[in-house]
Amino acid sequence: SDTTLFHAHRRTRSRRLRHARATMRPILLKGHERPLTFIKYNREGDLVFTCAKDHHPTLWYSDDGERVGTYIGHNGAVWTCDITDDSKTLVTGSADTTCKMWDTETGVCYFTHQFEQPVRAVALSQGDQLMCISSDPFMGVPAAVHIVRVAENREEQSAEILKSLSGPEGRINRALWGPLNETILTGGEDGVIRLWDVETGKIKHEASDHKKQIQHLCLSEDKTHFISASLDKTAKLFDSATLECLKTYTADRPVNAAIISPILDHIILGGGQDAMSVTTTHSKAGKFDSKIHYKIFEEEIGGIRGHFGPINALAWHPDGRSFTSGGEDGYVRIHHFDNDYFRIK
Repeated sequence: SDTTLFHAHRRTRSRRLRHARATMRPILLKGHERPLTFIKYNREGDLVFTCAKDHHPTLWYSDDGERVGTYIGHNGAVWTCDITDDSKTLVTGSADTTCKMWDTETGVCYFTHQFEQPVRAVALSQGDQLMCISSDPFMGVPAAVHIVRVAENREEQSAEILKSLSGPEGRINRALWGPLNETILTGGEDGVIRLWDVETGKIKHEASDHKKQIQHLCLSEDKTHFISASLDKTAKLFDSATLECLKTYTADRPVNAAIISPILDHIILGGGQDAMSVTTTHSKAGKFDSKIHYKIFEEEIGGIRGHFGPINALAWHPDGRSFTSGGEDGYVRIHHFDNDYFRIK
């Protein structure tokens, strides 16, 4: 069947590419016509999903950048996506006021959650039984995070909202499930990070360390801490239970994305001047490189250049040996680290 062919193809390709990786130059993926918004790897890391403002989330093989296909159905910018642990279901949140659920392999949309407002952040809980969906403030309705059930049997999927968390001013750019699905972390336009109790729907903690909008949140592998990226030109590391600010990484540009290495004590920041204020085309002038910092010492280790516009999205491969960046220029770049990187002490 098609399915077994697909999986056999995945296996032989990974064998073929393993020896080619040692001396990899970045792989340039051109599949989006508009700025990138979000990048997500599946749990094994062999698939990478990219979202952009061009309405079509795209699936690629992460080792060589081969394009597998696109998911056609949205009528607006797609802001975020998430993928189940078994890689079978993709969920996407879009400005067309919907959150869609897709069959990853066939590209068929099997369910649409319809809202009155644009949808921004989507995230699956651990175990893939619940999903949180954030809707933007619109026509006097405040921003909210809605929790829905993900049915194991796709025919039984319903649009019933189990709970809605609302209160904050301004839109919610990111929502993540905390450890054991007991909490939800949100960050957005007002620069405040909030920790919500899923059971009661109340706010447990708030952190107002950032001075401007929060663009991105990313949890560590063990979910004990997370990093936030903000337009106030900093990224900060927080404790995910208490929201205590542990570290601050200062950049010389607005930070749009920050990610944590799954294997080393490193983080990567990406950003750049706002697209509207960029007047130069030189990729050095606008500061469009990804910066690697020590997680503990906060110092910068180095930078990786390449994009011709601000970096909007970053994702680290689950094995920690490569990462993907997506820019305002519509390009996606897969960077495989060489052996020198792993010798950095």
